[in-house]
Amino acid sequence: MLEDTIIAISTPPGYGGLGIVRLSGPRALGIAKRVFKPRRGPIVPGKPVFGDLHGPGRGAEFDEAFLTFYKEPHSYTREDVVEISCHGSPVVLEEVIRLGVRAGARSADPGEFTLRAYLNGRLDIIQAEAVNDLIRAVSMTQARISFGQLGGSLSKRISSVRQKLVHLLSGIEAGIEFPDEGLRLPGSATARKLDALIRDIETLVAGYEAGRPLAEGLTLAIAGKTNVGKSTLFNALLGQDRAIVTPYPGTTRDYIREMLIVRDSVFHLVDTAGLGQPTHPVEKEGMRRSERQAKDADGVLLVLDGSRPPSPEDRRLLEKFRSSVKIIVINKIDVKQQAAGAEFAGLAGKVPVVEVSALKGTNIEGLRSLLYDRFRPSKSKQEDVVLHLRQKQLLEEMLAGLERSRALLRDGHPDEMVAEELRGVLSPAGRLIGEIRSTEVIEDIFGRFCVGK
Repeated sequence: MLEDTIIAISTPPGYGGLGIVRLSGPRALGIAKRVFKPRRGPIVPGKPVFGDLHGPGRGAEFDEAFLTFYKEPHSYTREDVVEISCHGSPVVLEEVIRLGVRAGARSADPGEFTLRAYLNGRLDIIQAEAVNDLIRAVSMTQARISFGQLGGSLSKRISSVRQKLVHLLSGIEAGIEFPDEGLRLPGSATARKLDALIRDIETLVAGYEAGRPLAEGLTLAIAGKTNVGKSTLFNALLGQDRAIVTPYPGTTRDYIREMLIVRDSVFHLVDTAGLGQPTHPVEKEGMRRSERQAKDADGVLLVLDGSRPPSPEDRRLLEKFRSSVKIIVINKIDVKQQAAGAEFAGLAGKVPVVEVSALKGTNIEGLRSLLYDRFRPSKSKQEDVVLHLRQKQLLEEMLAGLERSRALLRDGHPDEMVAEELRGVLSPAGRLIGEIRSTEVIEDIFGRFCVGK
């Protein structure tokens, strides 16, 4: 595969001021010269050269462009790489691809440029995953973490743990191989080192809970009785008329889900059907789904009608969601009774309460700020954040092996058994950073990339 020269468009589909076509492989420059003709001067590594794109024959120029040549190993893939920057017309870009394939290149598969960077040793597998995370980042927090991991922050942390493991294992095995040389580690020293490794891995496993909301966003359900203004609030928070709003109860009979970005955090806002006594089988099913959505959500915005005094149904809802992480939203303050807000606040206890008018837009920014303060993902050290389930599962496999090793040591089993268990921990550690390569894992990871990266 690495003998081929690959070509792809590296900019997003559609029309734009600029478009980039990238080639990588041993024939990258030779193929590019069949498509690109410099207007002056030679093509030298690292220096953009201005010229024309052309097809076969005289007078076949169809655009002007810059060509930049990166000589291996000083490139993204550690192969010869050429980037052609021209106008971002889909017709022009596709013509460059067509001519490049005709000249001997092969159309790149999704993620194949980054795959070559990994196979050529420029990136480990965690850094490769970070490339895709950075491309798909939906918040600056996630972008910064992914950029740090692209630079090796998480890889260095895991490599450090692996080195400590290798050092401990070599010390145990030295004592086994040379029993008369006084090299055997005392059991207490081995136990201390195992405990330190376990703490390191536990911190990284816990980092997945911090990383998951950053990668996926937190889900917040808007719940409440029918006709309290949930859909109006949903639209107000999004800043667009996404949900249908009418003065009639029960308009929303299923849930609607949209992404909401507040500062550097991502939330998935779910507008649910009103809770109460259903009058129709479809309404009943909508309420059942709404309750499930609210139960599974990371947080709940419980909306109450501030224009009326608290009702028995309001009290039942407050009790129903008492154990949920939530904000109580008193809506309709533009028409509220004087005592209603204070009564609701008294029922809320220690739960945060915010008063808004979703219809008028009153205090919606205040609700966004409270939502951010209440639900934003906890801040962890950048090198501790784990964004992928694959990484978490391998860390848990390492942790289980270390805990078994500690149990064997504590129960007085021979050093040979402890060493054998520790050798087993090296396998998931190697798979985690890609030193041990699995074709299935590689295909899964790089198959999620866009073409051209």
